Amino acid sequence: MRRAIPAAILTCLLGLALPALAQEEAIMNQIEQVQGDAEGFGEAFAKLQDGFLFDTAPEAVAELTAYPLDVMVDGNVITVSDADALIDNFDKLLTPDTQAAIAGQDFADLIITSEGVGFGNGVLWMANLCTDDACDETYWAITRINN
Repeated sequence: MRRAIPAAILTCLLGLALPALAQEEAIMNQIEQVQGDAEGFGEAFAKLQDGFLFDTAPEAVAELTAYPLDVMVDGNVITVSDADALIDNFDKLLTPDTQAAIAGQDFADLIITSEGVGFGNGVLWMANLCTDDACDETYWAITRINN
């Protein structure tokens, strides 16, 4: 009888996890079809989430950003020229609501378009960018922040 309880709990946990895994796989497939390099996106997503989790968000966002970066703050567009400027002004450039939206982003709720992948109803956008005209190599970067 004691062995049945852990098995039942494990069965319930697996039952809860399998739909989430299937949904994540569907999102990854959609990213691959629309933007390409879904695996690279997964790595960038994890790095961004880890930044907010481990209190290194300014550095994580700065490292993942393509510069110059346009940031919408209070209806005005501010162009951030480099990582140091983003880190130094992080709390001014990303409002607490924007930071919370990014930190709490559920993988299943990402917005996927030909323009990129949106977080938090579009407060942050990432895109798979080409390193050259042939687009043989790409990388994922933050391309826009909209507070």
